[in-house]
Amino acid sequence: MKKRIFLTAITIMLLCALILTGCGGSTSLKMATGGATGTYYAFSGTVSQVLASKLKNVSFDVQATGASKANIYLVADGEADIAIVQNDVMYYAYKGIDLFDGEAISGFSAMAGCYAEVCQIISNSSITSIEELKGKRISVGDVGSGCEFNAHQILEAYGMTFDDIEVHNLSFNDSATALKDDKIDAFFCVAGAPTTAVVELATTNTVNLLEVDDEHAVALIEKHPFYTQYAVPGNSYKGITSDVKTVAVVATYIVSDKLDEDLVYQMTKALFENSSEIAIGHPKGSELNPQYSISSISIPIHPGAEKYYKEIGAL
Repeated sequence: MKKRIFLTAITIMLLCALILTGCGGSTSLKMATGGATGTYYAFSGTVSQVLASKLKNVSFDVQATGASKANIYLVADGEADIAIVQNDVMYYAYKGIDLFDGEAISGFSAMAGCYAEVCQIISNSSITSIEELKGKRISVGDVGSGCEFNAHQILEAYGMTFDDIEVHNLSFNDSATALKDDKIDAFFCVAGAPTTAVVELATTNTVNLLEVDDEHAVALIEKHPFYTQYAVPGNSYKGITSDVKTVAVVATYIVSDKLDEDLVYQMTKALFENSSEIAIGHPKGSELNPQYSISSISIPIHPGAEKYYKEIGAL
């Protein structure tokens, strides 16, 4: 009889423990990234693991997606809680312009700018400046891509439009092949530097990385505040030994406006305070910096993230 009472008591205690655990605020967040072979997916996989190990009762469901534009809709529609996007794309969505022409998207805010996606203009050896692109065969990225909009904006800063060049719409890899085969004269590539397609091209061909000088960069940033200035380090590519000034957009985490303020504060804090651990898992973690993050955000910041930035004096 006593044994039966003891076992019943143990069973009740276990059930209570399970109930309490379930009521203890355990949270699973859907994280939208990019293609399964891309940087967004790999970087976010590392970030999710580190954050989950630092935050109490928080886990992440990392999902492969169609990247920036698709991720905006996923968060806005409540199908994702956090997503990584280009900061220019989130600006277009918030304003309802360019990629989102006439359709302003709501329901999301910025959490953290993470690393630079560098606007690189790669040319053959005979072209040494952006001004010399006029009249040339130029690949500006896929039709409707973020890269295509970046190309348009940079050319505009130099007093040119697509009417002034022979436009080709090719992927980065196809652009590198076309330049190698002398089918184009230059191409725009928006990606982390060094970019594999350009590294491989530079091993077989002499190429130039064209500079966006300070004067034009300042004018560009004044009109399009999501850009930041960036210098591609010398020797990133064979034959280019000096640093080259350009501009960059920034891979940025957005979150649902519905997420709890304290949760977003804890995520933002954990992201930056564990950057060295993230960098072990993915090299882009080394670029995590609160000040750079703030400089790259041109839409409203989630109150939880804002609290962290103010706490450390970044805002």
